[in-house]
Amino acid sequence: MISNRIVIAGSRSGVGKTTVSLGLMAALTKRKYQVQPFKVGPDYIDPGFHALATGNQSYNLDSYFLGRDGMKELFKNRVEGSDLSIIEGVMGVFDGKGKKGESSTAEIAKTLQAPVILVVDGKKMAQSGAALVYGFKNYDSELNIAGVVLNNIASQRHYRLLKEAIEAEPVNLKVLGYLPRQAELELPERHLGLVPTRESEGLSDFFSQLVEIMEEYLSLDHIFQIANQAPEIEIDYKKLYNKKKKYNIRLGVAYDQAFNFYYQYNLDLLKELGAEIINFSPVKDKKLPEVDALYLGGGFPESFLQELAANKSMKKDIKEKVTSGMPIYAECGGLMYLTQEIVDCQKNSYSMVGLLPAATEMQNSLQEMGYQEIEAVNDSIILKKEEKAKGHVFHYSKLNNWQDEVDCCYQIKDNLEGYQPAQNILASYIHLHFGSNPIIADNLLTSAQSFKQN
Repeated sequence: MISNRIVIAGSRSGVGKTTVSLGLMAALTKRKYQVQPFKVGPDYIDPGFHALATGNQSYNLDSYFLGRDGMKELFKNRVEGSDLSIIEGVMGVFDGKGKKGESSTAEIAKTLQAPVILVVDGKKMAQSGAALVYGFKNYDSELNIAGVVLNNIASQRHYRLLKEAIEAEPVNLKVLGYLPRQAELELPERHLGLVPTRESEGLSDFFSQLVEIMEEYLSLDHIFQIANQAPEIEIDYKKLYNKKKKYNIRLGVAYDQAFNFYYQYNLDLLKELGAEIINFSPVKDKKLPEVDALYLGGGFPESFLQELAANKSMKKDIKEKVTSGMPIYAECGGLMYLTQEIVDCQKNSYSMVGLLPAATEMQNSLQEMGYQEIEAVNDSIILKKEEKAKGHVFHYSKLNNWQDEVDCCYQIKDNLEGYQPAQNILASYIHLHFGSNPIIADNLLTSAQSFKQN
């Protein structure tokens, strides 16, 4: 049985739901509650901020990747031992994949029977804010919107106008507080959203200021009470966890300011199967640690091109080890790092590892974004032919200047992807969620075990 949970939703993107979510996480953690954070959807960056706010790893709740039952199982597994779960939504509360809003904040909230706090940007609004909230409250009668937090409030008078209108009939929703206009609390952003925690400076001061504002302007006790009123639910579904430990593998995972996009479940599953995760930095370390396989996640290598190019000993070590047969799986930023070179938007070229016979060229516009379902058309180190998996893609670069033909392992609608220049190498723009097909972790560690034994 699980209870004590709340969803922080936004009327649209950019209304401040991340700020409110982080503030609540940090403020309630300061009050000595064990707060377990979650993020709706495929986002890679917000969970890093959740971890800083609470001291606990954040997990993605995504029914497209996991199905509703799998998403509920992941939630149940991670909330055990916590006092409260705070789930940050995605985009607007009803925005999701396709016409049915799959993996929307509303779908996840309803599936988990979790009360919702709606964050609304009150800038340049008064009584009209009540009409906006009324629409969200009545759009879907199955969604339990239990309260409202107002952002961008100019004055106490402005707040009273909105609060009185929203708490009166016909809306009749409790306003739980507000955030005054505080430009200095804005975190730096990039095209994918917030700048990753590894690149953000002054975060300690940010959280300290944010907690002070939460304590002054929000009714934290009332918010905790709402979370405590969530009904208990039984979840009996076993697909994602309780795997047998059957490998003895040291897995090198690229983790630094350039590479830090990983679904936490992926790493958990690898550990559960017996992998020891050994983090290393392609930016700073001179060579690889002693490992049996490599996992290069996504990130922003384009922001550290000089450092990556200058670290010749690391690039040389990776190329030599992989050429000798060590398995390597690379996603998005990791794929870029494995190409011959990365060319930035000013046409400057930076030499990379050179395991993938192509050049990465940065573009000024988004090249691809969205969920992807893949089917393996060839065997690889993570999937056998006809096995399927799901992931998400978002990138501003493209591959050009191919020097050799390379096999592709993935069928995605009418396209081929999943580049395999050798049997022990797989590189793709797609961030796969291993929960969509846990055999991925088994296959990767089997490949590592074979390399280790040879």
